[in-house]
Amino acid sequence: MNTFLMKPKIDFAFKEIMNDEKARTGFLAAMLHLEPADIKATRILNPYLRKTHKDDKLGILDVRILMNDDTEIDTEIQLSEMKVWAERSLFYAAKMYTGQIEPGQKYSVFKKCVSISILDFVLFEEEDGFYSRFHIMEDTRHFKYTDKIEFHVIELPKLPATLTKDSGSIELWAKFINAEKTEEFDMIAEKDPYIKSAYNQLQIISRDKQKRLEYEAREKAILDYNQSIYEAEQRGEQRGEQRGEQHGIEKTAKKLLSLGIAIDIISEATKLSAAEIESLKNP
Repeated sequence: MNTFLMKPKIDFAFKEIMNDEKARTGFLAAMLHLEPADIKATRILNPYLRKTHKDDKLGILDVRILMNDDTEIDTEIQLSEMKVWAERSLFYAAKMYTGQIEPGQKYSVFKKCVSISILDFVLFEEEDGFYSRFHIMEDTRHFKYTDKIEFHVIELPKLPATLTKDSGSIELWAKFINAEKTEEFDMIAEKDPYIKSAYNQLQIISRDKQKRLEYEAREKAILDYNQSIYEAEQRGEQRGEQRGEQHGIEKTAKKLLSLGIAIDIISEATKLSAAEIESLKNP
């Protein structure tokens, strides 16, 4: 029996799951702290991969949703560490907000914009909670400057190891998105009818041969991108180590020069050429 299941935290799979209206409603209700019945209608705005520039090899596969009250929601999943994620999410939320107005229109046209970030790395090192919600607030009296923009962040590595009777809907959704094994999906789906609908959708798309090819291509692109970043970092560290080692050798050679040691002896000790040692006299 073919038990292959896509990983929901691969953005292609998550976006396909969000095509299911019941799953989409349940996810948004959880994230926005609403009752599902309060969400009358939603629709996905962006069916295509978005690239930040023409040479972008990976692109961004986000899920942008418009709700019945014109609230616009952008959900992104990021699997590799990005320390500037807060600045990046602010940039795209600002673009989403300012993109609502046309020349000559009044500021009253602006509707609420919500950024949801699902991260497979720790962004807030000093905080324990896996879920954070942000608004623009007054510093001391903590009232909202505006409710037109807000940010939600889920840090998957901070998820509790096991669910409890007190686990809320956001934790259930985060656990579902982070799950990989059938038994995990089965257990979580039984706790929430909206997640069960998401799980049903996941099973359907996992059996679709064309969608599986697209999923595997996307997963490979993400893995290749992350590997290229890792190798670039490794090369940078190696070059740094080499520069440090070279600096140490040159420092030793300078010390020996200051002691009046002959150049040929310094050359033998440091493996520097006579010309390189001469250059250290007058750098």
